[in-house]
Amino acid sequence: MKLLVVEDEALLRHHLYTRLGESGHVVEAVADAEEALYQAEQYNHDLAVVDLGLPGMSGLDLIRQLRSQGKTFPILILTARGNWQDKVEGLAAGADDYVVKPFQFEELEARLNALLRRSSGFTQSTIAAGPLVLDLNRKQATLDEQPLALTAYEYRILEYLMRHHQQVVAKDRLMEQLYPDDEERDPNVIEVLVGRLRRKLEGDRGFKPIDTVRGLGYLFTERCR
Repeated sequence: MKLLVVEDEALLRHHLYTRLGESGHVVEAVADAEEALYQAEQYNHDLAVVDLGLPGMSGLDLIRQLRSQGKTFPILILTARGNWQDKVEGLAAGADDYVVKPFQFEELEARLNALLRRSSGFTQSTIAAGPLVLDLNRKQATLDEQPLALTAYEYRILEYLMRHHQQVVAKDRLMEQLYPDDEERDPNVIEVLVGRLRRKLEGDRGFKPIDTVRGLGYLFTERCR
């Protein structure tokens, strides 16, 4: 797999370049957002690791620009411990997952590999509700037979809600699905992801299958098949 690492701290950048290379990946490691944009334009990547605290253009702005340019590869963000706002803003900008500094390389590698697996997909069959269809093999969604661009987290929330259609699903259950081993779970992340998911589903069609049950969680109102 070809990975793009964007990290301004030289020692950490070199460490990631070395360890990811030893794991069998082809790694391009750069120090700023401008060089990252150039690399993303010139080459195809399977995943990017982006530090949010970059000099010049921020990591958030880099992610937004990559997504606006149509780059759909998974993005894993690196963020400071305890800064929940960074996590929320990073996911809202289009990132798929995060790792909190300082971290063990094994944790980063596990999250990275999970993103790569999910972007490929392994299971079969579909789940459908009205005009919405999930391809569980490819981990892709279509709405009115048109591709629906979802991040990995958006897809996972949608799949879980559809699997539990017409049942109230608590935020805590969704957090457990996204971060089973993360002790710093933040319900704000779920609110951001569900809000973004709703906007994508509604579009110009007025399709509104996700209701909020105040104080309890979320309800996928359509019957799935």
